[in-house]
Amino acid sequence: MEILLKSMGRKLVFVWLLALTACLPVGCTEQGEEEESGYKIWYMNDKETKVDYEYQELLSENTEGLLQEALQALRAEPATEGYKPALPEDVHIESYKVENDQLYLNFSAEYLNMPKTYEVLCRAAFVRTLCQIPEIGYVGFRVADQPLTELNGKVVGLMNEDQFIENAGEDINANKVADLTLYYTNETGDKLVKQRVALEYNTNISLERLVVERLIEGPPFEGAYPTIPAQTKLVSVTVRDGICYVNLDEGFLSTGYNVTENIPVYSIVNSLIENTDVQKVQISINGETNRVFLENISFDTVFEKNEELIQ
Repeated sequence: MEILLKSMGRKLVFVWLLALTACLPVGCTEQGEEEESGYKIWYMNDKETKVDYEYQELLSENTEGLLQEALQALRAEPATEGYKPALPEDVHIESYKVENDQLYLNFSAEYLNMPKTYEVLCRAAFVRTLCQIPEIGYVGFRVADQPLTELNGKVVGLMNEDQFIENAGEDINANKVADLTLYYTNETGDKLVKQRVALEYNTNISLERLVVERLIEGPPFEGAYPTIPAQTKLVSVTVRDGICYVNLDEGFLSTGYNVTENIPVYSIVNSLIENTDVQKVQISINGETNRVFLENISFDTVFEKNEELIQ
């Protein structure tokens, strides 16, 4: 019996060691999860409300080869159920070129037939995928040899993966995409400068609230500076008869940044009017409009967009 037990003990130790070593080749993490490798290839979900990715191996060893593989992967059917290629079948990539760290994609004219929200998601999938390739830092979009423009005729310009910010909404089926132009300030604090962000957000909050919250967080990219003190809290935001009523707390009145007195106000006003259907904005502090901002700006005023402050 003793010999039998010793033999069984040795077998159990062997089985345990075998199980332990079997975990090593597949890259077990400390949490016991398999570590993914490869490139993230981004796709559209079937509901056309968000993009998500699969890991795929790209085998080329140079930028040109990796780029061709990535473009092919973006057009191929994903393995994940419920995903599809972000680029519609009738849209083709006519040509591309790489200059320095900038990739320029030239799409067929059918690209312009995409609905705006769909187009932003498509662009996000391409930028997020292609900016992983070494020596590609930015992606530019052209359609039929012409620069891609916004609805107001402005050129979209070069984009990188940091320009697509995901909002952590729990219900992904209730997410939308907003292509926002937000106004921050320049280094000297006397002019407004634009930053453009494609933002995925949950529809439980209004677009007006989203704009103000993003302004409070500060600019996402270099080249602009905050206009609103970070400790500011948004109490409420409502819209009536084309006027957006923004109610902030006392934090807005602090002089946290070296800006001229009209910059924080018109950072909010211009951003709201640019991105929503409102025509005018009124700001209050804890519900009170009989307040004066930095001695000269009365909140009794209903503000309209100020183009002269834009750099």
